[in-house]
Order: sequence, then C-alpha cells, then structure tokens
Amino acid sequence: MLVFENYVSRQKVAVNTLVCQVLDFCGEGKSFRELRGKFPDLGERALRAAIRQLLKWSLLEIRDKESGATARSWTRWESWNPAAGYFHFSTKDPKFEASEEGDAKGLRRIIALRPLPPRTKSYLRVKIVRLPKIASATEFPRVLLRRRTWRQFSRERVELEKFSQLLWLSFGVQGWARIPGVGRLALGTSPSGGAMRPFEAYVLARNVDGVDAGIYHYDAVGHRLELLREALAKAEIKKLLAGQTWSGEAAFVVLLTAVFQRTQWKYEHARAYRVVLAEAGHLCQTFCLTATWLGLAPFCTMALADSRIERTLHIDGVGESVIYAMGAGNIASRKPTAERWRV
Repeated sequence: MLVFENYVSRQKVAVNTLVCQVLDFCGEGKSFRELRGKFPDLGERALRAAIRQLLKWSLLEIRDKESGATARSWTRWESWNPAAGYFHFSTKDPKFEASEEGDAKGLRRIIALRPLPPRTKSYLRVKIVRLPKIASATEFPRVLLRRRTWRQFSRERVELEKFSQLLWLSFGVQGWARIPGVGRLALGTSPSGGAMRPFEAYVLARNVDGVDAGIYHYDAVGHRLELLREALAKAEIKKLLAGQTWSGEAAFVVLLTAVFQRTQWKYEHARAYRVVLAEAGHLCQTFCLTATWLGLAPFCTMALADSRIERTLHIDGVGESVIYAMGAGNIASRKPTAERWRV
C-alpha cells in the first residue's frame, strides 16, 4: 500500500495502484473524456466518484485561470522540490500551546518527561589555550551584552527618529554591486547568499510618533513606508503571532517575508533554502542589536500563524511567504524575559 501526501494541504491518504495510474495519466492535465478512454473498465459513475474523491484529497485539481497562476508560482520551486518544498510547506501553521512561549510552567512539564540536555560542550584530556579576558567597557560589547528578548513594553510612543534608524540599518539597501552583463545587486548590513536579498519587511505600526497606525510595506531603496491597509486590533496581532498575548502591546511588529525567486534564480539546489533561513537569522540579529543600541526593547519570534499572516498581507504563500517576525517598543520597568528567571 502506498501513502500519498500533499504537503501543502497536509493531507495524507493510502491509495492503490489504480489511483497511481490515474494520477500519472493526469500529470499533464486531461479531460474527463480522455480519462474514460484511458480507463474503459471503470464505469462513468465510478470514475466521477473517484475524481471527486481525488479532488477532496487535493491529489487532483481542476484547471482554471486561478490554478494556472498558482501553477506558475510552483514552477519556481521545481529545482528545490521535494526536499526544501516539503520542509517549508509541511511546517507551516503548526499548533502552538496557548501558554506563553518559554513559560516556566511549560518547561517544567517538559523536564518531567526528559532531562535538560547539556547547555555547553567541552573536551577532556586535550591541550588548552587560555585566552585573554575581554573588556566590555566599549560601546559595541555593551550593546551585545545588553541584548535581551523583551515581552513587556511601556505605553510611551517610539520616537520617529529611532524607528527610522532601526528600519534603515536593518533592512535598507545601503549600496549596489554592479556586475557587468548581469545588473545591480543590493547590499545591506547583513550577509546575504550571493547578494540575492530575498526578504521584504512589512510593518504593523501601532505606537510610533508621526506614523499612523496601519500595515505598511518598507521600501528598502527609498527608505519610506507604503501604507497597505488599516491598523489591526491588538487581538488580531496576537492571532498573527500564534496567540502570544504580549505581541499586541509592542509599538510595532515587523513581518519578514521571503521572495524565494530571488534566491532560486541563482541557486537551483535545495540546500539554498538553508541559506534563506540563515539570512533571516542574520537580519533579525541585526534588528535586535540595533534596537538595543537605540535603547528600545526588541523581540523576535517564529511562532507564526503563517497562512493568516499571508492572507493579511495579500501574498500568495508560495512565491512569497512569511519567515520571521520581530518588533520593539520602549523599555518597560519590568525586566526582559531571561532576566526574570535569574537567581
């Protein structure tokens, strides 16, 4: 028995060899008349019933203008499938616990089931080279050491100047590399595989001086915000970030999406999907360090309601898909998450 899985719709079904033959035959798109000609032993009623079932299982689809546009988006994934495609699409929209991510109670439930793995690694009976201690009195080490994940924010509005600097230094195009016969490649403050820069930043502004609440796209070249739609309520922001109650209190949230075609253009092998994920981490760390330098309280999270976010941003989730979320506000009097647990 074979099991087929559509990793986009996340449906699994056990099938027989006849279904395999039908699906193979329909690989190029066939009419009902052609199906009847190919499988004459199946009566018309049985064949129609089988097609309805395959449509329900999302193993077949009806070809129309909309499906044609979707198919064109999928063709860009061909060189990355099934390895990268299976991982990316099958891990979207997971179920998250209702409790706050990182909650101590949740950690205690886990440790009751399995011990905490070693926090670091070291080798015994090897040569040791002692390194000099690092002075942390200068600005950059202080910024690194101050960086924390915050989940409480003051109600004070974020200054427009700080907000502007944070977006520009994190996501702005800082210059161009000109390659003869190819064109210009955008350069930023974070490394990007092949300078393909697949990311776009969408800002959910809520409490920023001089910026009306709303959903904006950040123009990384013009350093400006493009208003896409009205503001979301706190409850809706919470839903976008998988029920994390504190997220709606941030002064603004940045939703980072990947336009995969940019990276796929140069790198046709599936390993390049790892590059996209690594780049997202580079960008987010730049954002968090810059926010810390500006005296803001940053956070980042991958607990995302992917499809809900993509519908909100009106992106297709195939050619462009949400990868990461981050945001900031002014520092609250309460300590950041990690500090609250220190003894």
